[in-house]
Amino acid sequence: MTVRRRMVRPVAAAGALAIIASLTTGLPSVAQAASTSDGALITHEENPRVPEGAAWTEAYFPSSDGSGVELHADVLRPAHLPAHAKTPVILSVGPYFAHAGETSPGGFDQVGPSGRFQDLIDGARLMERGYTFVMVDLRGFGGSTGCLDFLGPGEQADVKAAVEWAARQPWSTGKVGMYGKSYDANTGLAANVLKLKPLRAIVAQQPTWDRYNYLFSNGVPRSNATSSPRGYYSIATMAPLPDDSDRYKANAEWEKSHPECEIANNTDTQNRDPNSAYWRSRDFASRAAGTRTPLFVTSGFIEPNTKPEDMQQYLANHKGPERGWLGHWEHVRGNETDDEGRLKMGRIGWFDEVMRFYDLHLRGIAPSVKDPAFAVADSLGNWRAQSTWPVTHDSYTARLSPGRYVDDGGQAAQRTAEPMTAGWDIEHAPEAGSRAGALAADAPGNSYWTFSTAATKRVRVTGTPEITLKTQGAGNVWVRLWDVAPDGRATMFNEMVAALDGDGSTRFPLKANDWTFERGHRLGVQIGTITSRGWRPAPSGQTVTVTDARLGLAVQDPRFDSPTQGDRSPYLDSYLAANTTTLDTVGAPTFPLRVSKHH
Repeated sequence: MTVRRRMVRPVAAAGALAIIASLTTGLPSVAQAASTSDGALITHEENPRVPEGAAWTEAYFPSSDGSGVELHADVLRPAHLPAHAKTPVILSVGPYFAHAGETSPGGFDQVGPSGRFQDLIDGARLMERGYTFVMVDLRGFGGSTGCLDFLGPGEQADVKAAVEWAARQPWSTGKVGMYGKSYDANTGLAANVLKLKPLRAIVAQQPTWDRYNYLFSNGVPRSNATSSPRGYYSIATMAPLPDDSDRYKANAEWEKSHPECEIANNTDTQNRDPNSAYWRSRDFASRAAGTRTPLFVTSGFIEPNTKPEDMQQYLANHKGPERGWLGHWEHVRGNETDDEGRLKMGRIGWFDEVMRFYDLHLRGIAPSVKDPAFAVADSLGNWRAQSTWPVTHDSYTARLSPGRYVDDGGQAAQRTAEPMTAGWDIEHAPEAGSRAGALAADAPGNSYWTFSTAATKRVRVTGTPEITLKTQGAGNVWVRLWDVAPDGRATMFNEMVAALDGDGSTRFPLKANDWTFERGHRLGVQIGTITSRGWRPAPSGQTVTVTDARLGLAVQDPRFDSPTQGDRSPYLDSYLAANTTTLDTVGAPTFPLRVSKHH
C-alpha cells in the first residue's frame, strides 16, 4: 500500500494544517482537528513544514518507568515507500522538538514537525536512502507530560522507552540509531549506558559527558548554574500552537498545572556535591564502563559551552567501536558553515561519514571508503588520523613550585555578574568570560606561576591533565595552562577551578586538550583565585598557601602524525585573539616539557 496524499483545508484563524493520527498500536487517534480523522499521512505538498520526500505522523506512548508519563513523537517516513515498509530508524530524543519552536516560539503560522535536524534529513538524503526519522519529546517538553529532570532517571526512562518503541513499530527493522547535538547528543550518551539491545549506533555532537559539569566545577557553581535550569523550564512551558491537537495541547500545558516540577527543577539541580545520588545518576562518563554501542562523537577542545570534561573517561570506559571528530571549534555541528561558507569544524564530508557509519551498523553495508576512527585537529589547525584518542607517547608528573595567593576573587565586589533574568539552555549558551575575565588574575597576590623548560622540538600536550595540590587556608583555586612563546606572548588553553578540600589535599582533572607547542615554547601553569566570569565562587578572603603542587601530563610526538584532510577552524583564531596576553617576566624553568628519549 502506498502513502495516501490528500490536501487539507486550511484553518482560517491560523492558516494552519491539522495534524494526523497516532501510529501507536492500541492507543486512540491523536487527531482532533478537522480533516484528519482518517489518519492520513501529511506530506510536504500539503504542509511546507514537512521535509520534502517525507510523510509525517504523530504518536504517543508511555515512558518505561511506570510513572504514567506520556511521550509524544513526530515520525517522518519516506513518502515513496509503502506505509509499513520496514526501514532502519534514526531517533533523536530531547527538549527541542516542540511544534512551536526549539527554545522559544519560532513564529510558525501552522503546526508541523520540528525542523531542528532538517539539515540531516536533507544533507544526508535520509528519506531517499530509506531511513525513518523519529523525534521524541522528553518528559515535560513539547507534547509530553511529566516533570523535566535534567537527564536524570525520569528522562533516561524516556530514552529507553523511545528506543524500544521505535524498534517494535511495524515499519521498523528493529535497528535504531540515535542522532543529536548538545542536549539531544547527551541523550545518546545516556542511551549507551542503558545498554539497549535495539540501539545499534549513536552520533553525538558536542555533548556533556557528565551532567554535573554543566552547572558546577568541583564544588564551584558555573555562571549558568541557576539560569540554565530556569531556561529549560521556560522551554518546557512554551505554549503550543493554536492548531495543535487537543491531546498535544493538554500535554504541553501539563507542567504549568504541576508546580512541583518547577520547584524540583530549581532546587535539585543546585546540589554542589558531585558524589550525591542526584549527580551520580547523571554521571555518564563513569556509567559508560563496559558499554559497547558503536559511538561517533564530536567535541571542541576550546568550545565555550559543552566543554570536553570527562570525555577521556567516557571514551576509555566505552568498549565498543568509536569514531570521532575532535578539534578547536565552538558549539557547532559537523556540517555547519560560517557567513563566508567555511566549515566551522574545518573538515568536509560530515553527512557522508555519518551515513557510512549508520549504513554499517544499521544495515550491515560495509563502507567503500575507509574513514579514520578519529580525525583530530590540533591547536595549529593540523588534522591527523588516529585509531583512538588520545594517543600518548609519554606521561609524567611535573612538580610545580609552591606559592601563595589571596582568595579574594580579584576584588570580588568589582566583578560583573552574568545577567540572571533570562537564563540560557545547553544549546544556546553565551560564551562565558572574555579577554579581561580570562586574564584578570595577573594582579600580584592573586596568583603565582610555574614554568617548564623550553621545548626542544614540537611536543603535544594531549589527553586530560590532572592537578594535585596540598594547601593551607580555606577557599577556591583556579588552575590555568598557558603556551608561552620566547617573546613572552602567552595563550591560555586549559583551565579548571575547584573548592579546596578541607583536609588540605585537592585533586581534580582539567579539561581534555590537544595542544601543540612549537620549538622554544614553554608550558606555564598559573594557580590562583577565581576571577573568571565563567564561575560564581564565594571567595574566602584568606591567604591560600600551596605547599605542594603536581601536574600530571600526557604528551605526544607530532612527528608520527598521520595527516588527514581538514582545514583550520575559523573559531581558533578568534579564541587565540581573546585568550593571548604578553607576560612581563617568565620565571626560571622547574620541570621539563618533552617526550621521553626512550620513545
